[in-house]
Parts: sequence; C-alpha cells; structure tokens
Amino acid sequence: MIIYFRGCVVREKLKYISDATEKILKKADIEFTTLNNETCCGSVLLRTGFREDAQEVMKDTLKKLEESIKPGDKILVSCAGCYNTLKNDYNELFGVELDVIHTSELINQLIADGKLSVKKIPINVTYHDPCHLGRHSGLYEEPRKAILETCNLVEMDGNRENSRCCGAGSGVKSAYPDTALLIAQRRIKDANDTKTEFIITACSFCILNLQTALEHGMDEVVVDSVDVGKSSITKILDISELILMGLEDEEV
Repeated sequence: MIIYFRGCVVREKLKYISDATEKILKKADIEFTTLNNETCCGSVLLRTGFREDAQEVMKDTLKKLEESIKPGDKILVSCAGCYNTLKNDYNELFGVELDVIHTSELINQLIADGKLSVKKIPINVTYHDPCHLGRHSGLYEEPRKAILETCNLVEMDGNRENSRCCGAGSGVKSAYPDTALLIAQRRIKDANDTKTEFIITACSFCILNLQTALEHGMDEVVVDSVDVGKSSITKILDISELILMGLEDEEV
C-alpha cells in the first residue's frame, strides 16, 4: 500500500499535481490512499526558524502517519520539501525512519516493472533541480531518467549540484517577494538559454515561484546586466504532468 502525502501547496494551491499523480497510480493499478486529515510536514516552520512550533506540527503529522502506515507501506510525496523533511528531518529530530519515495522514483520503478508504459513526445524540455531534492537529498538522476522516458532533455548550464535556487525557499518568497522574483527570473533566463518550451521540476514551491516570474513578464527584465528578452519558456510543469502526457492513451 502507498500513502500519498500530497503536501500543503499541492493540496491547497496546485491540486492538478495530485490529480495527475493519482491518475498515474490508477493507470499502473497501484493501491493507494490519502490522509483525510493530512497536516503539514513542518518544513516551512523549520526552515524559517520556528523550530519548537515546527516540532509540534511534525509530531502531530508523524502520529497521523504512524496510525495509517502498516508494515511494508511507503509514503509517496510530490513535493521536494516534504521529501526532505519526512525522510531526513524526521529521522534527525525524532529518530524515525519513514519509507519515503518521491514521485520520480516511483515512476521509474513502475516503468522498469512494466506497470507503466509511456510514449516519447517530440518535445524538448529542461529540468530544474529543487534544492530539497538535489543538494539536500541527492536525487539528481531519478527525475532525469523519468523525463528521458517521455521526451528530450536539454540541460541548463547550472544543473545538479550547481543548480540555481528558484528563490522561494526558507521563507524568502513570503518575507522578500521582490528578491524571490528576481532569483526566479534569473532561473527563467537559464532555462530560456536552452531554447526549450517547458521547465520540468519536482517541487511545488519551485513551480509556484517560477510560474509567478513567468507570468510577471520577462520582456523588459534585465538580469546580471543581460537583457533577458522574450522567454521561450511557456509553462512550468511538475514531472507527474509530463509523464501523464506520455501515457499511451493520453493526448499531448
């Protein structure tokens, strides 16, 4: 059984990500459930310095998870922040080892096991490494492998360990929105240099901030003394959305 932990941003703001993920799970005939009373993983409070408050929220979430988890169950997450927190911080703070898996890891397993068949789409995309999934958790190749099952991947100059942050994490987007926007616009420029149409990522916070920068408009933006000009990037997609596009019975 898989417990699908959607995360606050996906649950409240980007429901289309959970919709896409659940469609993939059903397509692969994977038994899963969600928590009706799902609470926050505690990542935002922890990263912004409210450590005691974070631990109270985390203890409550851990209790609810442990009440639902049976031996052999895995916790599936869409959000890189949830992945890092549930897998790493819960272990460090409470000494528990939760069996957490990111959607990109599960997709690779399903394809390898023949439970999921995707078709190649004739498009080029680029991939943005979320800080929580990459530098904090070491998941660099898993998302790329899943992407390459579906389309062509064109890397940005700054990738993997050298990936530029989206600018949203650790409360920056809430406390310093102008700074967060500028950082996101710089990342859009990195992606624009690849001449691709879509940025694929695996973090709901990254999607929110990068999409905000894209919608803000890039025509008159100057980044690092370089005129960004009109961006070729038209949309920021979660990896689950891309895989759903590549399912045999789905239209692009």
